Amino acid sequence: MENDSSLSALQEVNRVTVVGLVVNLVLTTLKFVAGLTGQSQAVVADAVHSLSDSATDIVVLVGARFWGKPADADHPYGHRKVESFATAFIGLALGAVGLGLGYNAIVTMHEQHRSPPSLMALGAAVLSIVVKEWLYRWTIRAGKRTRSSAVIANAWHHRSDALSSIPVAVAVGTSFLLPGWSFLDHVATVAVALFILQATWTIMATPLHDLLERGAEEEVIRDIDTRVRSLPGVRDLHKIRSRSVSSALFIDLHVHVDSHLNIEQGHVIAGQVKTALLAADLGIVDVLVHIEPYSPPPPDAAPSSPSSG
Repeated sequence: MENDSSLSALQEVNRVTVVGLVVNLVLTTLKFVAGLTGQSQAVVADAVHSLSDSATDIVVLVGARFWGKPADADHPYGHRKVESFATAFIGLALGAVGLGLGYNAIVTMHEQHRSPPSLMALGAAVLSIVVKEWLYRWTIRAGKRTRSSAVIANAWHHRSDALSSIPVAVAVGTSFLLPGWSFLDHVATVAVALFILQATWTIMATPLHDLLERGAEEEVIRDIDTRVRSLPGVRDLHKIRSRSVSSALFIDLHVHVDSHLNIEQGHVIAGQVKTALLAADLGIVDVLVHIEPYSPPPPDAAPSSPSSG
């Protein structure tokens, strides 16, 4: 069942990413042509942004073939950290593009345009806004369904492209109507760079937390505590520890059962705990349950609370 689910998720990741790759390549070509022929540095910069989207689409397509592989003897916890590295690469590539575009726009700010940007450049910017916003919405839904941080990062890459095209369209339209304001084309390019850097900051947060194996959110820990305590045979639990590996959570916890139970009965309860948590929609892929004998707390003892690590 888990392999079937992983295969289905991998297929959805591939499908949405291939469509994104094709769209990005078409938009890149259109914006390069429109920017060069339409005398707009900002639209050319926007084309470079779309080209960087294409590069990250390829990273996701290649990376998904690795992080979707099942665990093996050399990688008993699977290959999910490949996704974290792929997400980090997307963020770094996006940041490098933003810095390069911003620097070039600033150092050429004093240059005068021989002619104002044309309507072709404006049309390319408007088309980019519409198409990339649609692509963002479709990709982000797929990323959330598959719990893929790389796909979600790629979706934000699409959104940053859509948002960055807005000041481009405004600047190009203004420069077309008011040729003396052609410097706005450079200003819009700097705005594009700032949008890109903001998206980089958002994207990089997830892989950095994953590579540091951040624990689950407190809300998830409370959910785990509630679910386990509701199971028959569970008298108490503590030491709920978690670590994230890309979009997956690994959990281990100590469960207290009645001390008169034998090993087999304790093992059955541990299996029920594991099954319940794996079935919960919490992104948990593995659970390690430690069984301990239950000792009633002293009458004046404070009630136990869930703990995480």
